[in-house]
Amino acid sequence: MAIIRPFQCLRPEAGVAHRVAALPYDVYNRKEAKTEVEREPLSFLKIDRAETSFDDSVDTYAPEVYQRAKELLERDIADGIYERDESPAYYIYELVMDGRSQTGLVACAAVEDYVNNVIKKHENTREDKELDRITHVDTCSAQTGPIFLAYRSEQVINDVVNKWKKKEPLYNFTAVDGIIHRVWKIDSSEDIERIYNAFEKIQEIYIADGHHRAASAVKVGLKRKSENENHTGDEEYNYFLSVLFPHDQLMIMDYNRTVKDLNGLSEEEFMNKVKQSFSIETSEEAVRPARKGQFGMFLDGQWYILTAKPELFEGTDAVGSLDVSILQDYLLAPILGIGDPRTDERIDFVGGIRGLSELERRASEDMKISFSMYPTSITELFDVADQKLLMPPKSTWFEPKLRSGLFIHEI
Repeated sequence: MAIIRPFQCLRPEAGVAHRVAALPYDVYNRKEAKTEVEREPLSFLKIDRAETSFDDSVDTYAPEVYQRAKELLERDIADGIYERDESPAYYIYELVMDGRSQTGLVACAAVEDYVNNVIKKHENTREDKELDRITHVDTCSAQTGPIFLAYRSEQVINDVVNKWKKKEPLYNFTAVDGIIHRVWKIDSSEDIERIYNAFEKIQEIYIADGHHRAASAVKVGLKRKSENENHTGDEEYNYFLSVLFPHDQLMIMDYNRTVKDLNGLSEEEFMNKVKQSFSIETSEEAVRPARKGQFGMFLDGQWYILTAKPELFEGTDAVGSLDVSILQDYLLAPILGIGDPRTDERIDFVGGIRGLSELERRASEDMKISFSMYPTSITELFDVADQKLLMPPKSTWFEPKLRSGLFIHEI
């Protein structure tokens, strides 16, 4: 059973929510983050990336940077930018991108459920990336970037959410990137209980995106537990900020690949090797794969359709049958020599949001060959996590991105 509970939210005043809401901290490099904070001084990014308050001589991870984040948050609270709700509640968070809506529930998930694998993972985390957010959460005593969780759709929860979406929203704004954000507050004790009880019957929750933020929140919670000799289990540090989406609301976009060279092969030699595992046909148009097992390939100004031979999928587990695995195991590694895509500087990854024209541009400028992918499905993600396996790197690209700063969970 999953413990998904309401919380007492610290959130921006309605008139400035559109200015506060910020894309996740890790989508920006330092220069980009500074530019964004200069453009919008109320952006939560100034707290998420407090190094933007310093010149570039100050290390991004210096102690004074985290202290500055704490000071900025406390100042904004004192200035009335944020308000603290009087009682615990659930929140509904709808995002609309290109006319497509997805609606999640903002709540707090249990650290214990993460530890006991009720909340399932499909990625490894890196300690250095965890340490940054551990220090940020611990110094600010607040979780500021929600974890993107998914669960198999449950009608009871859907009914409550749909009922409250008919009311007037707390927030309703369009961000500078065109994404519409709407938020409602569920503060009826009866509906809070219905949601809580419905989640208690759900056996698995999945991290869709935000593995490092989740691991960091959990480690802060466990640290504070070890330091509190009067620990009861009900303290706020035992829970972490999340937005939970039913699986049928989510869309995973393609996460494409581009490679610097043909690994010393001529084009003819390369094509002959590819034909051993894939059928190849030319295309007059840019190729967006139409089904699993199909890939687009752009080389020397020409698009091709690659179709994996059926035997490549035989006897494979949930990871081996992923399209990203098929391309890696039968083309990128054995033919192009990309042994570890996590570390090999000859390969780069292009989120589907950038479109096929970006793959053409890269293969024509700084790279040699690009591949377009059929998106990993949410069912495939669930299967990998259920089998306690790990996704290959850059398997999923979720859009639209959850904003930080709209919901803050104080610990």
